[in-house]
Amino acid sequence: MANRQRSDVACADFRRARRLSRRELLTVGSAAGLGLTLPGLLRAEAAAKASASGRPATAKSVIFLYQWGGPSHLESFDMKPEGPPDSRGEFKPIKTSVPGLQISELLPKFAQVMDKVSLIRSMSHHFGTHNAPGYYALTGHAPPVDDIRLRDTPDLYPNYGAVLDALRPAPPEVPSWVSLPARIRDGSYTPGQFASFLGKAHDPLLILRDPNKADFKLPELSLPADIPVARLRDRRGLLQAIDRQTGLIEKVAAARGIAQYHERAFSMLGSPKVKQAFDIGQEPDPVRDAYGRTTFGQGCLLARRLIEIGVRIVTVYYCRSSGGFIWDTHKKNFVELKKTLLPTTDLAVPTLLKDLDERGLLDETLVIWTGEFGRTPKVNKNAGRDHWPRCYSMLMAGGGMKRGYVHGASDAAGAYPVEKPLKPENIAGTLYRALGLAPHYYLHDLQNRPLPIGGDPVEDLFA
Repeated sequence: MANRQRSDVACADFRRARRLSRRELLTVGSAAGLGLTLPGLLRAEAAAKASASGRPATAKSVIFLYQWGGPSHLESFDMKPEGPPDSRGEFKPIKTSVPGLQISELLPKFAQVMDKVSLIRSMSHHFGTHNAPGYYALTGHAPPVDDIRLRDTPDLYPNYGAVLDALRPAPPEVPSWVSLPARIRDGSYTPGQFASFLGKAHDPLLILRDPNKADFKLPELSLPADIPVARLRDRRGLLQAIDRQTGLIEKVAAARGIAQYHERAFSMLGSPKVKQAFDIGQEPDPVRDAYGRTTFGQGCLLARRLIEIGVRIVTVYYCRSSGGFIWDTHKKNFVELKKTLLPTTDLAVPTLLKDLDERGLLDETLVIWTGEFGRTPKVNKNAGRDHWPRCYSMLMAGGGMKRGYVHGASDAAGAYPVEKPLKPENIAGTLYRALGLAPHYYLHDLQNRPLPIGGDPVEDLFA
């Protein structure tokens, strides 16, 4: 009798589930991982609407260009030609399109587009390993410890992309968040690259392929020739019905999130515009050449193509193919910067900014260029510079940011901010504010603790 009653309840639950839309079911599955029932979900949605910043959004999407290892601000955007001899470096400054603003002579193309950029010269924190400040840069939240062994756990914050996927998702059948071309790591994988307590459903579409390769393609977005989409959809519907009737929807959050992740991947199987966006070979050779025939350059081009179809945020890591850092110039700092790092950057990023601007996309696309810290003011005995989180530079462009603006300043050696210091949580607040989200909106973690998504935005950066 008890079994019969349980069966009747299960059937009733199944009938109720069928009355929900597919989007509602997916949302309920995700919310349940944070301890929300359907009524709770509706209340949370109302709260989310009320949480809007009160100001109109200035951006629809984000391209986050992450420079893994820590670029030297002293050889790029905050040169000190009059500084102490043991810190000024080998390169000379050049004029830019902004009167009075100078940057490195190895960035001549960048010099032409600085009138499109907000340059921040006063970033600062105190975390000196890679994994900890890497997490800080990718989430906008300070790590609990400054330790190379810091690993991703549900106690840490999600990446910007996961938050946007949860609160500002992309249109149906388009991924909200794409990340490429590797998972960054310093021994262990750096935390902050995934959705953490928001659940696997909000993880990125992770592309572990080199867009600069001649055979670059995404076979996971293609169906076998003998399996039409309609047949696979029918088969999936049957599996979903069985899953619901047997109570899969009540299982742990992790399983539910994985199911949603697969659901979204399935939706993209039949999306021609997604497959077309990833077909980077459609771009004319002159365009691809302008970005640079490098992994990072073609990654920037791919980011533009993805933003055009409605992807909310694209994270492009400038790193080694294994995910190892590339800007970590403890040795031969000037050789590496001159040979590879700055020339690659000088092709890719200015071309991206001009391309977006010419297509009318820069005003609605926030482009961020940053690493986890800068480099030491003093050159070491190996002609390198070591980790220096106390002062570094980053760039923000488009998406409502001022053009041709310099925020903050460092001292004569580039060692400490002397004007308008900022931390990564301020960048988080600025990013969310640009997208129309209140930076102090609270997410709830697995223990139902309220956690703000960002810090105070930098109002001076907005046009």
